[in-house]
Amino acid sequence: MEHEITKMIRVYGIVQGVGFRPTVSRHAAARGIGGSVSNKGPYVEIFAQGEAKAVEKFIGDIENRPPKRAAILKLLSEPVEDAPEFTQFDIIESEKTKGEIFVSPDIAICDECKEEMFDPKNRRYLHPFINCTCCGPRLTILDSLPYDRERTSMKEFPMCPSCADEYNDPDTRRYDAQPVCCNDCGPEVYLLGRKEKGRAAITETRRVIASGGIVAIKGIGGFHLCCDATSETAVKLLRERKRRPVKPFAVMAQNLETVKAVCQVSEEQEKILTGHQKPILLLDKYDSSPERDSDASEKLCESIAPGNPKVGMMLPYAPVQLLLFCYDDGIEMPKLLVMTSGNTSGAPICRDDAEAEAELSHLCDCILSHNRKIRIRADDSVMDFYKGEPYMIRRSRGYAPLPFMVSTPWRGQVIAAGGELKNTFCIGVDNRFYPSPYVGDLEDIRTVKALKETMGRLETLLEVQPEVVVCDLHPRYNSTVVAEETGLPVLKVQHHYAHILSCMAENDCQEKVIGVSFDGTGYGTDGTIWGGEILLADHEGFTRLGSIQPFTQVGGDLSAKEGWRIAVSLIGQNYDDQEKTFITVQKLGLCTEKECKVLVAMAQRKINAVTSTSAGRLFDGVSAILGIRRASTFEGEASTALEFAAEEWEKNNPKEAQELLEKKNRNAVRENEVMVWNPDSSDLTESEDTRKFVLNTDRLVRYLVEERLEGVDSGQLAYEFHAGLAEQIISACEAAEKETGIRKAALSGGVFQNRLLLKLTDEGLLRKGFQVLKHSLIPPNDGGIALGQAAYGMAYLNAKRTGDVSSAMEKEEI
Repeated sequence: MEHEITKMIRVYGIVQGVGFRPTVSRHAAARGIGGSVSNKGPYVEIFAQGEAKAVEKFIGDIENRPPKRAAILKLLSEPVEDAPEFTQFDIIESEKTKGEIFVSPDIAICDECKEEMFDPKNRRYLHPFINCTCCGPRLTILDSLPYDRERTSMKEFPMCPSCADEYNDPDTRRYDAQPVCCNDCGPEVYLLGRKEKGRAAITETRRVIASGGIVAIKGIGGFHLCCDATSETAVKLLRERKRRPVKPFAVMAQNLETVKAVCQVSEEQEKILTGHQKPILLLDKYDSSPERDSDASEKLCESIAPGNPKVGMMLPYAPVQLLLFCYDDGIEMPKLLVMTSGNTSGAPICRDDAEAEAELSHLCDCILSHNRKIRIRADDSVMDFYKGEPYMIRRSRGYAPLPFMVSTPWRGQVIAAGGELKNTFCIGVDNRFYPSPYVGDLEDIRTVKALKETMGRLETLLEVQPEVVVCDLHPRYNSTVVAEETGLPVLKVQHHYAHILSCMAENDCQEKVIGVSFDGTGYGTDGTIWGGEILLADHEGFTRLGSIQPFTQVGGDLSAKEGWRIAVSLIGQNYDDQEKTFITVQKLGLCTEKECKVLVAMAQRKINAVTSTSAGRLFDGVSAILGIRRASTFEGEASTALEFAAEEWEKNNPKEAQELLEKKNRNAVRENEVMVWNPDSSDLTESEDTRKFVLNTDRLVRYLVEERLEGVDSGQLAYEFHAGLAEQIISACEAAEKETGIRKAALSGGVFQNRLLLKLTDEGLLRKGFQVLKHSLIPPNDGGIALGQAAYGMAYLNAKRTGDVSSAMEKEEI
């Protein structure tokens, strides 16, 4: 007989709330292993005793055949001397131990639970809260770790004898499943302020939707507003009530076949759509040609995403959402439902009855709620795809707070407050960074309150006591105010530098990079508005090597919504001739002569006017010049319309597009030269400005204006703008490489949500021999900057500990 050994195994990662202990117990039984398994909070600890080969195979089983929803990030094993004799394998109650902590995100309903829910013979038939060890709520119901029922909002629902038997039986799918419940002992659905509960509530909800009404529905991480996505009347009613004229609505489809009836779905996208995270995926719509044969319940109405070639699609991930589509009440339901975040403009997603009644009751005809408390809000994640890989737009439910790990052996604890728009925050513990679920835009005091509350709750869950708080450089951001109110030492990090650091952290990069940080606006170190920046960056600091051509941004907040104002500024700057400016603006139909004169005068006298290098505003201005969008009703409307026009032209004219690109490459120096920058002393002093060059975006704009006045197609010019700007970025990176010797570029900022600009820049840089870092599971927009802020904070703490703080870093602490 082979010699027996005992090993202690520690497994780190998403190993709580996913049935890890029962799975280990089953592997032990199959291999004849004695010992124990227990949750320690940060990890699962296993003692394995048996023949040496059996123990090694048992460890292999844990690594290679973990529970479906587990994510093993690290497994350590070591021999145990003088171990006691184990006569069996036991699951030991959880113990609280400090160390690495990994909190599971919420998990979409699994196929087994779905099958049971629609089986009339099953005792959980049509149960709105069915779950097992492989699925159900996690983060959103969690009070503290270790993950056990008494530390979740399910503690208010004692298990019935039948559920308790399953919970304690190692042979069932619900062994040790903390949210386990059934129709007899679980939470209950009801219509808020009305008498309907349970079945009656769901049937009435379905009846309202099927008859063209709007319902607010409480899910896993908050409320949604829901209506028939195939009905123009219903969708237009929701737009009127929500005062959302054209911004796209997310759509939930009954099943994958329904998605495929209206959208193009690749193999990679199908895996994400049907997987356990189920984000909203931005998919290309099929055209509405008559030869596309589908019934009326499978046709999206035009008002879902007007003028947009894409639509955000997701599949049901909560049991109650599946019951909206299929129920035994005889009501015929559409196969496509609008499922948009339940909030008023600017506020966070509602999570309880009081918020829903106050904010949503005037938007909907009834509210379907339930009595399981949501501890942490989790809005839906939104994902695009780039070259067959995920390209995250909003990282939240299903993904947060999964950590990003870097290889640098940092030690310490930090918290980063994030940006003002699309806010998420991030907690850093040593070399692990935990981005929060999506919080929202902090212009609304309710969202600020949600940020403070969620920061506190996640700090408690992760058992951290941050040493510093990191925030944006902008003195009037509410995220900055929240950071300053913590009482911790504050580090302030320039916005565009944080974007590049987030891209570096996601790609586990420590060396210097040429950062291309293009977005709407961010507060610059010189007090001007930045947004189209070429930076030399590492974790010690950055140098501003270049930018797009500065222009005067007139009109404050209005200029971010009314691209025609930016267009007038760009034209006025280009011609430096008032009369010619007035004539050009009139020919392009941008505004009245009176409005134009007022804007020009304000720019000249610096009234409500700032110097700006905002790439986002440049896109808005070009969109107006080309007659595509004169103004925006939501952030990014004009710039995305410009992108769609360019992509449509490229699709319809592939040969011409390729010829145009080749021409740009041949004539890059002549047509898209990078200018040497000589600071204008009236705007900037030399000590404030480290730029070596600017991108000649003025010349590009002038070309577009002249071609547009000659009657050239606006779609072609939109494509030429993207191609020209990409070529200038590539030339700028080449100039930066000559200056620094660095051939690694990082692309970040909200403008790089634009897949056409991303593709043209990425491919152009690769042709020139650059290594290109891009985002994937962290958004390039402001929803990602907290990761960069946290990485900077951790680098600062470790540099301070070793006495190696750079002069640039010393300036950041207050």
